[in-house]
Amino acid sequence: MNLPVIPAPAVSATHTGTLTVGPGFGVAAHSPELTDLAARFVEDVRLDTGLALSPGSGGITVHLDADGLDDVVPAAGLRADGQAVDERYGLEITGEGARVWATTAEGVHRGLTSLRQLISAGADDGTAVLPFARIVDGPRFGWRGLSLDVVRTFHAPDVVRRVVDMCSLYKLNVLHLHLTDDQGWRFEVPSRPALTEVGATGAIGDRPGGFYSLAELAELVAYAAERFVTVVPEIDMPGHTSAVFRAYPELAPDEIRTVELGNGASLQLSTLNPDRAETWSFVEDVLDAVIPQFPKSAYLHLGGDEAWGMSDEAHAAFVDRAAALVRERGRRVVGWQETARADIGSDDVVQYWMDVTEPPDDDTTNSVLPPDLLPILLDGMRKAKLDLPRALERGARVLVSPTRRLYFDCPHADTSSDPAQEELRKRVGLPIYPPASIEDGVAWDPVESLPGVESETQLAGVEAAIWCETITTPDELEFMLLPRLPGAAEKAWSRQPTDWPDYAARLGRQSPAWAHRNWTWLRATTVTWS
Repeated sequence: MNLPVIPAPAVSATHTGTLTVGPGFGVAAHSPELTDLAARFVEDVRLDTGLALSPGSGGITVHLDADGLDDVVPAAGLRADGQAVDERYGLEITGEGARVWATTAEGVHRGLTSLRQLISAGADDGTAVLPFARIVDGPRFGWRGLSLDVVRTFHAPDVVRRVVDMCSLYKLNVLHLHLTDDQGWRFEVPSRPALTEVGATGAIGDRPGGFYSLAELAELVAYAAERFVTVVPEIDMPGHTSAVFRAYPELAPDEIRTVELGNGASLQLSTLNPDRAETWSFVEDVLDAVIPQFPKSAYLHLGGDEAWGMSDEAHAAFVDRAAALVRERGRRVVGWQETARADIGSDDVVQYWMDVTEPPDDDTTNSVLPPDLLPILLDGMRKAKLDLPRALERGARVLVSPTRRLYFDCPHADTSSDPAQEELRKRVGLPIYPPASIEDGVAWDPVESLPGVESETQLAGVEAAIWCETITTPDELEFMLLPRLPGAAEKAWSRQPTDWPDYAARLGRQSPAWAHRNWTWLRATTVTWS
């Protein structure tokens, strides 16, 4: 019997017999550093299922131990917090109870998320029936993330916390916040108050703007850290800076050219100028403000993508100088794949996303592309073909985010059993992208799918992305995240190939927890939901 756990464990076996978890069952931590974990697990089980467990008593035990963990290969890649933490864990269910062990608190947390999924799948009428089983498990990659666009639509802190909860349940350990773009600026820079007074007021079209205060970001970073999720900030530059120019017109070029996209958004073809001293005063002010707000992150994401209208030489010069300023402040650099055109090195991370390097020939797709945009995209695609080879040649680690597999703003290809969702499915998702199915999200391998990549050691990890041009509400955000997010987690965590029928069965048994938490998901007809 395959256990209803996502990501699929490295090693698992089931045995004859079941354990019934119900009232009076408790969670005992055998180490003081695990006490808070045990209490959070009790609360999570209540939110997942309604079952009321008790902290501090027996039935489920958590402890620090290395028993059998060497049977699992240590993780490849990098961690966003820059730490060397062993996330491998063991989980055993017998007639005497359940126990979770690891050599670190984070490893215990990963094991408890597997136990949560088993309890949720087996819950019914106030108890949960669990199969006797033993799991020994660990991640394939150290960086397993989700990039969240909070600019095109501003998502309030409570919405972001719900996304953190989803990431934590499926063992994703990075939330990459896309905090700045043409439409808005989403965090405070005390020395540059106009960024929030002016730059934060907008979003796409007539959507409300907003920003995270210093206190809100501190609370969000701490909430994520308690669930072993590192929040990585992205400051997108030198392009995608219209909000900066609204706030500080003196930083803008003399002439700003834009292309209207027809959905209330526009594409700016102007960038920060690396030859102006005031540009670098601004960049330093921003870096000095953002880095202390994300103390758990060893990395700062510089963006670097789509610097339309900028010469290749100026773009490379900007990325080089901005990256040097980041390193001077004790942080490592990550950027979109276009940063590979600069002088990157082996300590840098390049986020690969443009797996589509040929122009679309579909009439529907071409009909939504403004005529002025097509030559710009063609030029970008031409240059993109050289980015991954250059990154690999320079020894940079690659963060795998291919559009066709991991961009969750692709329209859903799977139909829904809910007629209301069918209307939503037709409206949400960028029409420039071909629709993607749930199966598409798991029918690939991060190493084998990247040209020129021969080994896990060349990769930093795997990260999905959700862009919000067409997403206007929290429900729409969750509708595009679920049920895709577990598939991204499976590709980042599990080494073995994913068998679609097996995965679909495991995925279908996740839905009771989603329903209890009032998460919205596409009720795809390709999956039998519990």
